[in-house]
Amino acid sequence: MAKNLVIVESPAKAKTIEKFLGKDFKVSSSFGHIADLPSKELGVDVEGDFTPKYIVSSDKKKLVAELKSLSKKADMVWLASDEDREGEAIAWHLAEELKLDKNKTKRIVFHEITKSAILKAIENPRQIDYNLVNAQQARRVLDRLVGYELSPVLWKKVKGGLSAGRVQSVAVRLIVEREREIEAFTPVGSYRIDAEFTTLEGSKFKAKLPKNFDTEEEAREFLRKNLGASYKISDLTKKPASKSPAAPFTTSTLQQEAARKLYFSVGKTMTIAQRLYEAGLITYMRTDSVNLSNDAKNAAQKEIISSYGKEYSKPRDYKGKSKGAQEAHEAIRPTDMTQHSISGDHDQARLYDLIWKRTLASQMSDAQLERTNVKIDVLSKEKVSENFTANGEMIKFDGFLKVYLEGTDFEEEEQEGMLPNMKNGDSLENNYITATERFTRPPYRYTEASLVKQLEELGIGRPSTYAPTISTIISRNYVEKGTVEGVERKYLQLTLQKENIKDKTLTETVGSDKGKLVPTDIGMIVNDFLVEHFENILDYNFTAKVEQDFDDIAEGKEEWTKMMKDFYGKFHPRVEHVEENADRESGERILGEDPETGKTVLVRLGKYGPMAQIGAPEDEEKKFASLRPDQQLHLVTFEEVMDLFKLPKTLGIYEKEEVEVNNGRFGPYVRFGKTFISLPKGMDPLDVDMAFAKELIEEKKKADAPIYMYEDLPVQKGVGRFGPFIKWNNMFINVNKKYDFDNLSDEDIEELIEDKKQKEIDKLINEWPDEKIRIEKARWGRFNIIKGKTKVELPKGTEADKITLEEAKDLLDKKSPKKKTAAKKKTATKKKATAKKK
Repeated sequence: MAKNLVIVESPAKAKTIEKFLGKDFKVSSSFGHIADLPSKELGVDVEGDFTPKYIVSSDKKKLVAELKSLSKKADMVWLASDEDREGEAIAWHLAEELKLDKNKTKRIVFHEITKSAILKAIENPRQIDYNLVNAQQARRVLDRLVGYELSPVLWKKVKGGLSAGRVQSVAVRLIVEREREIEAFTPVGSYRIDAEFTTLEGSKFKAKLPKNFDTEEEAREFLRKNLGASYKISDLTKKPASKSPAAPFTTSTLQQEAARKLYFSVGKTMTIAQRLYEAGLITYMRTDSVNLSNDAKNAAQKEIISSYGKEYSKPRDYKGKSKGAQEAHEAIRPTDMTQHSISGDHDQARLYDLIWKRTLASQMSDAQLERTNVKIDVLSKEKVSENFTANGEMIKFDGFLKVYLEGTDFEEEEQEGMLPNMKNGDSLENNYITATERFTRPPYRYTEASLVKQLEELGIGRPSTYAPTISTIISRNYVEKGTVEGVERKYLQLTLQKENIKDKTLTETVGSDKGKLVPTDIGMIVNDFLVEHFENILDYNFTAKVEQDFDDIAEGKEEWTKMMKDFYGKFHPRVEHVEENADRESGERILGEDPETGKTVLVRLGKYGPMAQIGAPEDEEKKFASLRPDQQLHLVTFEEVMDLFKLPKTLGIYEKEEVEVNNGRFGPYVRFGKTFISLPKGMDPLDVDMAFAKELIEEKKKADAPIYMYEDLPVQKGVGRFGPFIKWNNMFINVNKKYDFDNLSDEDIEELIEDKKQKEIDKLINEWPDEKIRIEKARWGRFNIIKGKTKVELPKGTEADKITLEEAKDLLDKKSPKKKTAAKKKTATKKKATAKKK
């Protein structure tokens, strides 16, 4: 047995580090946290000092036993989890659960996984930083208190199965408020004046009037005054300017830039960055620091001079803007500046390229520019007080632009280009002048990247929380990355050309959005309820103040238990008051009366989602209809709702089966006997007639028709969310680009099926057919215990083949079904009652 045991968080990191240390060191992984608060109880002593009750989950018990055995055999244990609050807490849990001897335990930290960094860490060990541990405990406990007490209130007052969280609810509020700003926005029109001129040398360039006209009459009058006019340059100035590089990446700026340039989601960026870090290619990826070490700056300077020349080098220091930086990490940078690119995974290579370029550019010279401003006088029979202007920009020295240019969240309407050679007094020929009706724009919806930017600017959350916050609000259906259909708008364009003014009416689509964050009905209702009853928790300044408190705890300036007492003393009584006194919230809107029955027509949130209802709550007989996926509770009209009650609509009989069109939870469809066929996106079910329904039925039959029989079972083919597939014996088999999907041969089909069968055999670890339970291999070396639709993921390193049926059942039972949430609610109520005795 090696004399030294090093424990890190991930197996990938363990592999990399083991290469750097000699035979006297064994490197093992804890696979993240080994202990956490229990999932089925509050796990916090609210009547005492808020002591958390940590437990080792059943899927980690075997791993903990192995680590304990290894630690007993080692002369020294080195706790090498990440140097942030989560990492410090992991190190502390390891020390506690493994019962490590303080004299034989050392804490080491590093920001990059390189040989020099690891050896330097070994030479400079420290003790566990309990201030960091307490900051992590404070966040974990406070978030547990908020989630555990608020969620049952939502179940009782809004809808079962909902949840609330301190940071996630504030993120949803931002998105809801932005959506309402957009809905309340009224565009204001004006007329923008653009022109094209030709110089004496015959070069064309564009110019504009600095002011817009408020009305069509004013714009038309300006064009009329330009009839027969001549044009002259009255002022031309050239001024030097410079542009500086952006700072190296922090977590949030990396997430934003990867979204702009690589179209990565925030979660994908962090997953890929984690792999690059664990492979020793970049420094630690959860940081709000823009600092580079002296070694890193020297390495960048050397690489810049070597690749581009001395004039391109300018070492720089940057200061962070974050309201509450966590620990003093470095910015995200490559560990080896001489490695310009990496091979292997395409997405990893693209993200590495972005990090390398941004880091190098941050240490390069400014770009030197020349900006030209031109003023053009209108010489006309009638006095024209307005002047046209043209602006140009020319790069005299590219500097850092040779490597990298930072992206922007929103495309600018105009980019300044180069202007042709001109001088003061030159006459110009006008080619045309346009007066185009333009409208003010509503605020932009948030992208994942711009939401991260806003959270950071408000001081809400920290580098480790941005990605989980966004994935949580999407997975809980409070927000979706939706497609918003635009509407057509007509606008007028007046053109003066060859002494004639012509009118043209043009059309544009406005309000359309794709891939932006849009609140759902349930997200809006939950947000409104929480803002009304828990305004303090949803307040941006309060949330930022809590983050600052965590920072103060991390620096030893504040006691974490005092913070908990101050918070819970005000929060808990409010929860009890709301639970006792608040009305139920369903987003109900009364739209009018049913002309046939005189009953109330309303929309509200129902058990299965947004719905319409004919009949007041107290009426005995009521009619119900689901809203379509493209309809929203707060926007749907009376007419649109009444159309929903025209469904289901029977279209007739086809091949002795009834055909009807209807609207369901997942959108409108045609039903042919027991077969359900979704309508094309955006199609109104009331527009469907029998002829179109027959087309859909025949297309469905053709798509479902067997293309082959294999082992006496039919083979079908189709195209789904993940591309082309064939289906055989209830197995869906992806058809990759190796095959010609439109012309699959019998041999292709048999090969695909046999390959899939073998993969299923290879994937199966264990099976108990009578219990309908099986254990399978999953992605990234993990394992799944599966029973029906219930799936429990086991971490990499688990000895899945040794799991017994009883252990598998126990793990599946812990994935509590929704029906058991009422029991949870009772427990929470009891806890609140005891807490009240304080």
